[in-house]
Amino acid sequence: MPDIQKAKMLLEKYRKARESETSRIIKNEQWYKMRHMSGVNGAGYVPASAWLFNSLAVKHADAMEAIPAPYVSAREPSDTESADALSKLIPVILEYNGFPEIYSSVWNDKLKHGTGCYGVFWNPMAFDGMGDIELKRIDVLNLFWEPGVNDLSASSDIFHCELQSKEELMEKYPFIKELGGEKELSSPRYLYDDEIDVSDKACVIDWYYKKYMPSGKTVLHYCKFVGDYVLFSTEDDPELAGKGLYNHGKYPFITDVMYPIEGTPCGFGALDIMKDAQMQIDLLNYSILENARMAASRRYFIRADGAVSEQEFADWTKPFVHIQGAGLGEDSIREITVSPLSDIYLDVINNKITELKETSGNRDVTTGGSESGVTAAAAIEALQKSGSKMTTDMISSSYRAFCKVCSLIIELIRQFYTVPRCFRIISPNGTYGKIPDYMMYDNSKISGFEGICADGSEKYGRIPAFDISVSAEKSVASRRAELNSIAKELYSLGVFNPENREAAELLLGMMEFEGRDELLSRLYEKAAGRSN
Repeated sequence: MPDIQKAKMLLEKYRKARESETSRIIKNEQWYKMRHMSGVNGAGYVPASAWLFNSLAVKHADAMEAIPAPYVSAREPSDTESADALSKLIPVILEYNGFPEIYSSVWNDKLKHGTGCYGVFWNPMAFDGMGDIELKRIDVLNLFWEPGVNDLSASSDIFHCELQSKEELMEKYPFIKELGGEKELSSPRYLYDDEIDVSDKACVIDWYYKKYMPSGKTVLHYCKFVGDYVLFSTEDDPELAGKGLYNHGKYPFITDVMYPIEGTPCGFGALDIMKDAQMQIDLLNYSILENARMAASRRYFIRADGAVSEQEFADWTKPFVHIQGAGLGEDSIREITVSPLSDIYLDVINNKITELKETSGNRDVTTGGSESGVTAAAAIEALQKSGSKMTTDMISSSYRAFCKVCSLIIELIRQFYTVPRCFRIISPNGTYGKIPDYMMYDNSKISGFEGICADGSEKYGRIPAFDISVSAEKSVASRRAELNSIAKELYSLGVFNPENREAAELLLGMMEFEGRDELLSRLYEKAAGRSN
């Protein structure tokens, strides 16, 4: 039986160590919602401009244009067939889990907070009890790890907290008699717009921890508890006590970090580097607008013992204003003049906007604009590619995280796909073909088997290993247009003519684009068919 009280104290220690980062994440969410100017300088309403939000939206759009698609390669020739099957199988699993939506949410977290997080789990209740792989977006606000580590895998324990209905918990686990009778641990929360009552919720904690076995192997154990009640524990399960939750022995969490910070697996995001410039832009905007409002609203000095009727003077619907006495002097009433701001302040705010664009890499050319004097399409495209280097680097880091996600998916397939399953395979263009293509699959070929050494001397136990490469999905509209343009240009050059195979081979060998190798093989086939 795992020590729940020890786990609670450890979780509280981890949570206190993260208070500064938690506060930053909650504030960043307010920035993202453009609520950061509320109450600034004691003002009730201060307008906020959307320069920062627009920059984040552009980067998110770039990421969604490059949704990753996996390709699995075998490390040994004998595993090529299994690698090809996994290359077809993993996209189906991703589709079942709604991966585009998860990818979008993780990228939002990455841009706002600096860290997105995937969770790769085995759900034994999926598909009517057959079980299947479950992919989730994990809110790092609810994830806690050992302070001071740079990688989640280096943490001795990891906790994931989630609020769930007390009534549902007591119905699902009848041995729970009471919840909320003591001060319970709870996860931090964002500043929601709605009033959310959590009095009927309980904090359910997923506790992952590693243990070293006498054999020298490290196993991953798991305990789910709420309050003082253990809902599930691998150490209490006879089948799992010796091998842990997952055979791969890794935590099921993969972080996607934008700008790493030493001493934590989290990082800071694009929002963090733009906050100061955005605040200065908003404050300058507010000052300029206040000056314009004051100048547009006419006000007057009136002597307390003056002869002018203030009520009639303030009422612009009355054509006459009465005065007392024989005359109206200049000292009785005088207009308050507001000096207009110099144009230099407009230059300052424009410079701050330019600063925000430069620091975020969101230049005009990356959003479809062009610099002064640049009109040629090729020149504009070259500027766009040059200006998107920062985005390319961020997407590359997401691809590396995606490779780790796919590796965990393969390991779960290796462990749990013991029964043959039928999958409808996705065609290469990202949509289902007109004629459905089905595949039966189980883990028999990748779960581990005996082999013979190269010299034929002895047998050894071998588990097939695979490498994962990533490319952008072919279904992206802009990518399809680019490939169509390349195809038209190659056709006009006569590359598709089998008689030009040698020249086409030289030309294509110097080029690099998606589908090049497939095109070359088709040209070889046509040339071989004609020669026969």
